[in-house]
Amino acid sequence: MLTILAAIVLFGVLITVHELGHFLVAKGTGMLVTEFSIGFGPKLIQRKIGETLYSLRLCPLGGYNRIAGMEPGEPVTPRGFNGRPLWARMLVILAGPFMNFLLPVVIFFGVFATSGLDIPVDKPVAGSLMAGYPAVEAGLQEGDTILRINGQPLTRWKDINSLVQANGPVPAKLLVQRGDRQLELTLKPQYDGQSGRFLIGIKPPVEHRELGVGESLKTAVTSVWRISTAMVDGLRKIVTGKVNAEISGPIGVAHMAGDVAAQGVIPYLEFMAFLSLNLAVLNLVPIPALDGGQFLVLVVEGLLGHALAPRAKELIQLVGVACIIALTLFATMHDLLH
Repeated sequence: MLTILAAIVLFGVLITVHELGHFLVAKGTGMLVTEFSIGFGPKLIQRKIGETLYSLRLCPLGGYNRIAGMEPGEPVTPRGFNGRPLWARMLVILAGPFMNFLLPVVIFFGVFATSGLDIPVDKPVAGSLMAGYPAVEAGLQEGDTILRINGQPLTRWKDINSLVQANGPVPAKLLVQRGDRQLELTLKPQYDGQSGRFLIGIKPPVEHRELGVGESLKTAVTSVWRISTAMVDGLRKIVTGKVNAEISGPIGVAHMAGDVAAQGVIPYLEFMAFLSLNLAVLNLVPIPALDGGQFLVLVVEGLLGHALAPRAKELIQLVGVACIIALTLFATMHDLLH
């Protein structure tokens, strides 16, 4: 039950925020929005306010704005999407991903302002250890200070990773300070094919800091920037074949949502923020039917000086929808088989 509820809230919030971005900018630029819907399938609740029908549908895994003049072949009208200036259409398309970037800023700001921040300590000290990884098997314990690796002295946390990567798969000799004793341990790094790195399974110790309002906002923005750039870099590595893609469909995401919800409100909110950033980055990929693909079409139309033929737009959308359906089916099968 927790997994179902956590997944419904997660998908509902992310979709609502995304579609709200399109909706607000469409309204703000004078476009006619005939329906704002969260979910798809049979309608559960609907109410018309002004010229817009607001509806909540049975399945929460989707949502949309029905903007006049957005579908290929629709007549051009002054308030239709296809009748508005190019800059207005571009803003409407980008507004969805923008809101998915904005939501994590709000979430992180709230978390940092109310709960503070755990900051990694830049010392070669073992914080938490991951079960089943080489550090535990070598006998390393939480709080141990790693003095040397293969005779090389360490002064900062990043020295551990640098020496582990340089040493490769060869077992390393560790000199460890534990209390008033010095111990020698042998550690054999574990190669991770996905990241292309050697892992030992330790995390740095952390110290807790309370943050003021200004510092919370600054830290939230920098956190969103750091995570987003890491996602873009990871996507680049997947496309270039440097790392393997790990794909989760709706079922996999729902299970993860249930797992983090069981850990508490803050882990759940952080997961929501992470997924929102993932949605924003992926939506900007120039694949037809995604926001990035639609934006690319607008760029092409701007360069040509006229709209593409309705038939061309239909074909582009069909290709995009087919790609998304194929990817969704593949991810769902992956969830069911693993």
